[in-house]
Amino acid sequence: MHTAYVIVTLLAALMAGFSGTVLLLRAEWIVKALTDYAVPRAWWTPLGLAKAAGAVGLVVGLFVPVIGVLAGACLVLYFLGAAVTVARARWYAHIPFPLVYAAPVVGALVLGHAG
Repeated sequence: MHTAYVIVTLLAALMAGFSGTVLLLRAEWIVKALTDYAVPRAWWTPLGLAKAAGAVGLVVGLFVPVIGVLAGACLVLYFLGAAVTVARARWYAHIPFPLVYAAPVVGALVLGHAG
């Protein structure tokens, strides 16, 4: 179980880190999506930093479990909020995208609790 927990946690951290990085670097496809969802431009950097911090927190959580649990819970809330934002923008076909990023975080939390 410990090996699965480490692998899923690292996957979740990589995915959250990637998501934060492309936002901070203003990748064209993410800028278009955030514009379509009416996310204010002033929020983009804090949102990218939040995802990056969550990714770091997940990795730190491998050594300090309480940090990982807090980072994981915050990332789950973040990605659920993203799904709500997408729904409010009426881009229903895009709702699965933030949930795909939330899934490994949930998996890491479950495996961490089970272990």
